[in-house]
Amino acid sequence: MATAKTKKARAEVEKARLKLAEQQAKLRELEAKQTEVENMEIVDIVRGMSIPLDDLAVVLQSLKNGVVPIAQTSGQVDLMLQGPQIKSNFDNSIDENDTEED
Repeated sequence: MATAKTKKARAEVEKARLKLAEQQAKLRELEAKQTEVENMEIVDIVRGMSIPLDDLAVVLQSLKNGVVPIAQTSGQVDLMLQGPQIKSNFDNSIDENDTEED
């Protein structure tokens, strides 16, 4: 009798593993589709900005570095530093004016 119960339990485990594999494959497919849709949205946004392809990398890198592009003249992007820099939550440095007593 234990053998029949063991076979049944093994069959249920195998069935669950198959369902899990199917769901994981479906999840990977949905994640790929989500990435594709997000990428298309990004492309649409960038195309709508009318930035020349040669300047796009400069603009994106500047934004990443906290610099704001302000004007485009003769195919080159002029850059301006932002006003007050915003401190990141991930910045572990301590400002001289910061104290532990608040």
